[in-house]
Amino acid sequence: MPDQADPDWDDFRFVLAIARGGTVSAAAKQLGVDHTTVIRRIDRLERHLSAKLFDRRKTGYLLTEAGHRVAANAEAIESTVIASQNQIGGSRARLTGTVRIGAPDGFGTYFLAPRLVEFADRYPDLDLQIVATARLFSLSKREADIAISLTLPTEGRVVGRKLTDYGLGLYAAPLYLDHHARITGRDDLAGHRFVGYIEELLYTSELDYLPLVSPRISPRLRSANLIAQFNATVAGFGIAVLPHFMARRDPRLTAVLPGRIEIRRSFFLLMHADSKDLARIRATADTIYELVERERHLFDPGLGAAPS
Repeated sequence: MPDQADPDWDDFRFVLAIARGGTVSAAAKQLGVDHTTVIRRIDRLERHLSAKLFDRRKTGYLLTEAGHRVAANAEAIESTVIASQNQIGGSRARLTGTVRIGAPDGFGTYFLAPRLVEFADRYPDLDLQIVATARLFSLSKREADIAISLTLPTEGRVVGRKLTDYGLGLYAAPLYLDHHARITGRDDLAGHRFVGYIEELLYTSELDYLPLVSPRISPRLRSANLIAQFNATVAGFGIAVLPHFMARRDPRLTAVLPGRIEIRRSFFLLMHADSKDLARIRATADTIYELVERERHLFDPGLGAAPS
């Protein structure tokens, strides 16, 4: 009797495919089979396990509580198989699913997004999501699979390590500097127009830069979004504290008091302890580490002293 035999481990791939695609047709396309095969394999596995894995709805298949557990175990099995392939055969395994990366707006938009083309070409079945915004991401609530943070967490089942240190300095557009009083030292800054963060919307004290520059500075334009600050500075609104990896090489900006006012911060890469070894998440995290290491010179705080 086929239904009395042990489950076919290959059936677990079909659970993952539906969980990731949301529909039978999407799963069939991913697996290269017809939709009746997908339905048959899921039905067979549900009989083996004596559990309903999906709620069938007109809009798609939704995992039940049992289905979530089976899908998590199936992904762990997949990750083990992929790791074995890579270690023993040296092959580049096929990855599927979605990886959501939560990152500060500057890092996510200016550094990470333009550098993921090669990774996407390597894994064409892997979907990437970048949530580039200034906020904290809850890995335990699965708001992100990977989070780039300015601090290490003090609690929770989160693992992480430093990605890189990075430097920030004062920048302004030549248009602004040409039409305002000359800046020869820190004391001259108080008479100038600044761009900065909205204090009550700061999600971490690590972004509260301007008091470190001078207690006499009060921004005339405030935004919770670094990209908005950057664009306002480029347009000539005033002076802003900007990361060197965003501003140093932009010909539309000039460093103000380069090397004399230097702020140092760090990026950390965080993952949840329960999902850090999943193949799709591990591969994405490794790629982020490699991208930063390859262009570490962009972040090096020590280079802030060089004239722009």
